[in-house]
Amino acid sequence: MAPPVFRFAPSPNGHLHLGHAYSALLNFDRARETGGRLLLRIEDIDATRCRPEFETAIYEDLAWLGVAWETPVRRQSEHLADYRAALDKLSALGLVYPAFESRAEIAKLVAAREAGGPWPRDPDGAPLYPGECKSLQGDARARLIASGAPYALRLDMAAACQRVAGLTWRELGEQQRGERGIVPARPEAWGDVILARKETPTSYHLSVVVDDALQGVSEIVRGQDLFHATAVHRLLQVLLGLPEPTYRHHRLICDGEGRKLSKSSRSTGLRELRAAGASPASIRALVGLG
Repeated sequence: MAPPVFRFAPSPNGHLHLGHAYSALLNFDRARETGGRLLLRIEDIDATRCRPEFETAIYEDLAWLGVAWETPVRRQSEHLADYRAALDKLSALGLVYPAFESRAEIAKLVAAREAGGPWPRDPDGAPLYPGECKSLQGDARARLIASGAPYALRLDMAAACQRVAGLTWRELGEQQRGERGIVPARPEAWGDVILARKETPTSYHLSVVVDDALQGVSEIVRGQDLFHATAVHRLLQVLLGLPEPTYRHHRLICDGEGRKLSKSSRSTGLRELRAAGASPASIRALVGLG
């Protein structure tokens, strides 16, 4: 059997914090324990927020922690054609449509819907897409696109779910509600998710499943905040004919008030902790891996 393949995939839109350290170390430790491989992927599709100095800092912080990875490193911005090909395949299945509402317009639509009662929200708490662009005729869509109007390409979730029955994933982590083993996937809870935008031919959901498949990732170790998003990823994997990895969602490292750490949290930033005298061993202890 081929050795298992793991990956750590940060975005260079800020400096790494203790939560990143925990995830990177878990992946590194799992790779060593199983005789597997660890890949590093730079998820830099957000050109407005990702910066070269943050990418350089990622390499420096991980090397200081003692994390070793294979090279070359995959940078998403260099592989947009891969995501475009996957999007084209979904479009050919009739599962993608352009939605032209701005974020402000969507907020107004949600407010109008909620005047008559609660509007459904996804597992992250965001309202499901409330627009009606899915019903636009082809010529109307073409005119809007030709006019230069901005748009997001969304997955027709209802049509996609009709193609896939009995969707599940294999969960190796210990989740808060005891989910472990074969977990039912319910992608419909996310509504018509965005797969790409006019200016960017991919989204997180699309690029992550394409990358994991192309890189042969067999076990995905990541935070509990992405547990429910796995349903969308499994749906896309099946629709695109991609292999199914196993998943291990781990606990999150939170601040003193129980909130998920952010890259703006300087008190838990690896660079700040290192400057204050922390060692790789003390970082391991701080995240419970000592």
